[in-house]
Amino acid sequence: MSNSSKGPRFVLGVETSCDETCAAVLLHGKEVLSNIVSSQIEIHAEFGGIVPEIASRKHIEAINIVVKKAIKEADIDFDHIDGIAVTQGPGLVGSLVVGLSYAKACAFSSGKKITGVNHVHAHLLAPFLSEKGLRFPFTGLVVSGGHTSLYYVSDYLSFKPIGKTRDDAAGEAFDKVAKILGLPYPGGPVISRLSIEGDKDAFKFPRAMLPNSPFDFSFSGLKTAVLQAVKRLEKGKASIPLNDICASFQESVVDVLVKKTIMAAKECNCKNVVISGGVAANERLRYVMQKACEAEGLRLFYPDLSLCTDNAAMVALCGFHQIKEGILLGPEADVYSRIAFP
Repeated sequence: MSNSSKGPRFVLGVETSCDETCAAVLLHGKEVLSNIVSSQIEIHAEFGGIVPEIASRKHIEAINIVVKKAIKEADIDFDHIDGIAVTQGPGLVGSLVVGLSYAKACAFSSGKKITGVNHVHAHLLAPFLSEKGLRFPFTGLVVSGGHTSLYYVSDYLSFKPIGKTRDDAAGEAFDKVAKILGLPYPGGPVISRLSIEGDKDAFKFPRAMLPNSPFDFSFSGLKTAVLQAVKRLEKGKASIPLNDICASFQESVVDVLVKKTIMAAKECNCKNVVISGGVAANERLRYVMQKACEAEGLRLFYPDLSLCTDNAAMVALCGFHQIKEGILLGPEADVYSRIAFP
């Protein structure tokens, strides 16, 4: 085992919080030696969303194969692994149980150290794997299918919640609007693609700013506004301008995400801003956030595209720092589906 002050040399990351089975090997908490992702998108697309029971079963089928592939691609043996980092929550309970049970079996049968990672915290640290100039503290926006939250991050182990979604996360709103428009799942990529040819000002969709809770998010009203607009068009037997609706919807989401993130950064007196999670891959969000940060004298950081969606490299990174500080799991450890916000 490596010297605790330096942290473990090789960390195996395991991620099964939703519908991707992921494993990665990280060297010295910095170098990604492998990062394997087995996606279930095609399976769940048939149902228009994640089916938890199917997701769990597919994780069981894939996890051993994915972990072995990650270790092989890292060009090491399992014996070389110094510690195991596994997503403990939040996420789908059945999916999380598969990953945690597998990781615990590997760790306790071999005497290796194991730590449980908060999936959202891992997303916040993901930019460190590709952005060399990022420094603490920073204001972080995690925006994905299951999470839309703002955090003040002061070091690798300190994550202070600032704001959260009241209802649908941004990614869920993209998926639900896509369904309203008859578009395939997942909704984010297809809406982003159609928006390129659309007029973002064609529809005046609402921006829920929530003045009494300025850093919280709400997208359910926006989703309803899109539905009502579509019904009005259908009632008048007008054609549905998909590109314009997509562009206007996307602009409403981006506008709220950017304004609240900038507000939070100024409130926390942070010069560094991070956006992470699956929706952080959205080109419009990146562009508008970059312009807003430049206007306020802030520096924007985000992960490489491969590290925006769920992956195990970010879990390994978070786990590296937890193992380094002696934050370990015992045999009785269980998963958790939600984050308890203050």
